[in-house]
Amino acid sequence: MSIPSIRPARRRLFAASAAALALLVAAAGCSRADRDAAPAASSDKGPATELRLGYFPNVTHAAALVGVGKGLFTKELGSTKLVPTKFNAGPEAVGALLGGSLDASFIGSGPAINAYAKSNGEAVRLIAGTTSGGAQLVVRSTITKPEDLVGKTVVTPQLGNTQDVSLKKWLAEKNLTGKVKVTNLENAQTLDAFKKGDIDAAWLPEPWSSRLVLDAGAKVLLDEASLWPDGKFPTTVLIVRTQFLQEHPETVKALLTGLVASIDFANTDKAAAKTVVNDQLKEATGKALKPAVIDRAFEHIEITADPIASTFPQLAKDQVTAGIAKTAPAVAGFADLGPLNDVLSKAGKPAVDAAGLDSK
Repeated sequence: MSIPSIRPARRRLFAASAAALALLVAAAGCSRADRDAAPAASSDKGPATELRLGYFPNVTHAAALVGVGKGLFTKELGSTKLVPTKFNAGPEAVGALLGGSLDASFIGSGPAINAYAKSNGEAVRLIAGTTSGGAQLVVRSTITKPEDLVGKTVVTPQLGNTQDVSLKKWLAEKNLTGKVKVTNLENAQTLDAFKKGDIDAAWLPEPWSSRLVLDAGAKVLLDEASLWPDGKFPTTVLIVRTQFLQEHPETVKALLTGLVASIDFANTDKAAAKTVVNDQLKEATGKALKPAVIDRAFEHIEITADPIASTFPQLAKDQVTAGIAKTAPAVAGFADLGPLNDVLSKAGKPAVDAAGLDSK
């Protein structure tokens, strides 16, 4: 409505109203700034209705399999419904996370970094580790040194997954890039292809490297642990959508409490853990592992909540060496280990180190 004129008696009221409006606008701006500065504090919506959790049917996801199989996640989540979702490799899980159809996922370190980089450091946060080790380059018995791979076909689970990056980085360091054919197959298909003689080698996570060794006659050319200080590197970590973390911090802490309980169970009673893992693998794939296979697979992994954050800058650089990225993805600010360390402290366990990844 237009106001053609303002009588003198109303001028003071108009001026006061204008001043009040200006104060409201300023206050609104301050409120928005406050929310931007501390989104977690202002956006907590309480426990989530459900938690959509991704994981893979691999021994390197033993903590996840134990947590699901023993009901340890469900126990801690309380009224929040657990919706477990299985994936074959990391890039699939990344797509689900960035697309909003997944809330958290156990995932390889490479795809975890990619999820963070693709979203310009916004969409996901690293909140825990689960597994160190458990990846090997297995080959035909006639292959005894890296140079023997020239002209041969080597398989990884998926383009850009953790093992794919590791293989391509290693090939580059051995000056074998372009001299070896690298292809991608699902793990079960890799086993069949190796048995048929269609491929010559594969860089795989457990239990698939053990299956090729024990079921198909492959031998180990390289254990990835030999490439890292003290043999420690993050094969599987846990990441969560940043929005979910901000809106449901107690649900995330409940998930982490279940994870710590799962890790304790797996490390305290390995025999029982192997049984639970094997039962979950049978449910997921239709076939249980032979005792010798799961025994060998467990020998090559360390189940730990430590994400070994100090390795992530190097893992990011490895993507460039591997030809997966043109520049190393930034990883500063990727980690939020505060909730995990709260859970560990409550359980009387030492904190894990973010190694500077918790700040930009």
